[in-house]
Amino acid sequence: MSKETQRRLILASSSPQRKKLLEEAGYELTLYAPNIDEAAFPRNILPADLAQQLSKTKADNVAPTFPDAVVLGADTIVAFGDMILGKPKDAADAARMLELLSGTTHIVITGVTVICTDANFYRSTRVMSAVRMAMLTPFEIKRYVESGQWQGKAGGYGIQDRDPFVERVRGDRENIIGLPMKKTTALLAEIGIVASGK
Repeated sequence: MSKETQRRLILASSSPQRKKLLEEAGYELTLYAPNIDEAAFPRNILPADLAQQLSKTKADNVAPTFPDAVVLGADTIVAFGDMILGKPKDAADAARMLELLSGTTHIVITGVTVICTDANFYRSTRVMSAVRMAMLTPFEIKRYVESGQWQGKAGGYGIQDRDPFVERVRGDRENIIGLPMKKTTALLAEIGIVASGK
């Protein structure tokens, strides 16, 4: 499929991080935020299952609006053991998450779902990465929380932030930002969506 005839790409998200990753890779896309309540999902399932279920729900929610387009849904979750850490509710919640993660290794899981209704195309997967956090002092946590950088980020931090306290990463770094680009690129290519220059 040529660049001129390929379908539109709709990102079922309001995430600036995912938008930036896709645009930097050369994709043209439209943002369309899904109308779902992430907090309403049960937390008594495995983190990896929840990440994938949320990505499916986001894509499923937006796909009927764009039946001839390719809809990409994604959701990132931080897992401390079997404990699910989503986006903090407020500054105190962000501080609690950072205190919990300080000096530990945790898992970041992103569920990715690609749908094209007209083409009867439906693919869903998940990618996991491990993150080792430095020991954080109460002052470092307070300073970071006051910066507001935690807002909208699973686990209360972003690896792309100026000082994310990350010592070591195993796996896909872009997955930790919010979208595993290698896997996403492969899924999009299956339905004919390619980045500029590729």
